[in-house]
Amino acid sequence: MQKEGGEIKEIIKEDIWGSIKEFLNTGFHLGEGEKSIHLTIGLLLLLVVSVVVTKFLLQWLRHLLTRKMEREDKQKFSSVFKFINYVIYLVVVLVTFSAAGIDITLVITASAVFFVGLGLALQELFKDVLGGIFIIIDKSLQVGDVVDVDGKVGKIFEIKLRTTRAITRDDKIIIIPNHKFISDIMYNYTQNHKTTRESVTVGVAYGSDVALVTQILEEVAAEQRQVLKTPKPFVLFDDFGDSALLFSLNFYTNDSFGDPKIKSEMRYKIDARFRENKVTIPFPQRDVHIFQNQKHQEK
Repeated sequence: MQKEGGEIKEIIKEDIWGSIKEFLNTGFHLGEGEKSIHLTIGLLLLLVVSVVVTKFLLQWLRHLLTRKMEREDKQKFSSVFKFINYVIYLVVVLVTFSAAGIDITLVITASAVFFVGLGLALQELFKDVLGGIFIIIDKSLQVGDVVDVDGKVGKIFEIKLRTTRAITRDDKIIIIPNHKFISDIMYNYTQNHKTTRESVTVGVAYGSDVALVTQILEEVAAEQRQVLKTPKPFVLFDDFGDSALLFSLNFYTNDSFGDPKIKSEMRYKIDARFRENKVTIPFPQRDVHIFQNQKHQEK
């Protein structure tokens, strides 16, 4: 009796399993001939499970990569993650079809051609996006930094995934593709700290009292409101020029973006103080020698 009962159970299990397999293998054909695709309920269920598992893995990976980022930086990555998600989902679907025995050679070939063409067409865009990712991750550029881009000085006020925006000293907006920050040499005046050293150059006539010139320049720097007292400003006797003795007044400021106005004010004061103390700022001079032709002299 026990043996017969066990055989009955096995028969029931086989019948149930057979019914399940038959149900999972139920489907329909797409296409005709050897290239036709047989879609079954089992394949569709496997595809759904693969997509759901992939979705949870991508969410976990996104959380892992952005957990230390600020909210604004996380929002900048949203478009990148969406694009990556689409690519990964496409790969998962193709792998699932391949594992189910479906020939995906034609699909892979078409996809490869599509992505190669897309990559060639959008290579500059990809470079900019990669540059934006590096900027956000390593903090090599931040809002408020003063940078020199192709000879234009600007203050960064917005960093996006593809471009960075800065305002110039003449209140114009420059839009900088992010790949420039990783492929070109850029000057960042304030990345280490907000203090920068600036200078004003001036020439005085030969024979001037260099000690008096140095004293006047130091006093002008000490009276200037935007010039820091520490580190202390200093004067350098730079060179003996063609028409003048060349000096430079070096000073430190926390407003490197507005330093043209600071320098202009200091030049006004230097000119006024030089006039008060009879210090001459010479203009370029050239000696012209005229040689007459010897035959002309004889005539």
